[in-house]
This record gives sequence, structure tokens and C-alpha cells, in this order.
Amino acid sequence: MKVRDILRLKGNTLYTITPEDSLAQAAQFMSEKDIGSLVVMSHERVVGILTFREVIQAAVKNGGSFEGVSVYRAMDPGPLICTLETEMDEVRRMMLDRHARYLPVIDRQQLQGVVSFYDVAKAVVDAQNFENRMLKAYIRDWPEEDSKNTEPNLP
Repeated sequence: MKVRDILRLKGNTLYTITPEDSLAQAAQFMSEKDIGSLVVMSHERVVGILTFREVIQAAVKNGGSFEGVSVYRAMDPGPLICTLETEMDEVRRMMLDRHARYLPVIDRQQLQGVVSFYDVAKAVVDAQNFENRMLKAYIRDWPEEDSKNTEPNLP
């Protein structure tokens, strides 16, 4: 399974923000849309990612306030990225190694979507459920053994 398969199922809704936007606006938008991340874009390029982790860290550093804090000051300027062709095993490894919950998906220097840890976990569970159904169907359709040939052939 590849990242393109997850995005096909997930849909192509993208939420982005600019580095110049305020952190308060970003937090408000994330809350309204019930999303955990925003891709930070400048001149049609991904320049960072803002997740609730960065929002909380920035607020704590600013005495519990968003006042005067820009997205640029709070964002992660070096997010992990993947492509449409990245295998899911690689995405899982990347996310676990860096404790990343969101990966922007880039193809031909264009943002294609965001893959979340939830998306990856759901894809794994769905694949396992499919395999389980196929195995159960296979076992249920197992051919009956010929009752005459139940003993082994002995010389």
C-alpha cells in the first residue's frame, strides 16, 4: 500500500496557512475544522507544518497567550514529508522514529495532501480486516477431503 492509496480514500481537502498569519487565527481555524495540523505555505511551497503540539509549546513559551505570536515563530520549519509513491511501511517507520503525527505529501513540488498517524493506523486495520475476511472465506470454502483417502499411502 502506498500513500496515494490513502489519499484516494481520504479525499483531497487541504488546509493551509501562511507564516505571517497569527497563531491565534491558526488555533481558531484548527478548532473550528477539528483538525490537528495546518501546512504552512509561502509562494506555493511548503515551508513548515503547524500542529497542536507546536501551538501548545508556543503558548507556554509566551506565558499562556497567543498574543503577538506568528505562525512562523511557532511552526516546525522542517517537517518530514513523503511522496505519493512512499510505501506505508516507510511512512510508519518515519512517523515512529520522529514522533510525527502528520506528514505533508509532495509530488512534483506540489502539496497533494497530508497523511496523519490516524490515516496510517486506519489503513493498516482496514487491510488486516480485509485479509481476515479473505482467509475466513478461503477456510470456509476449503474442499472436503475424500473419505476414502484418509489413511496415508504406506509401502
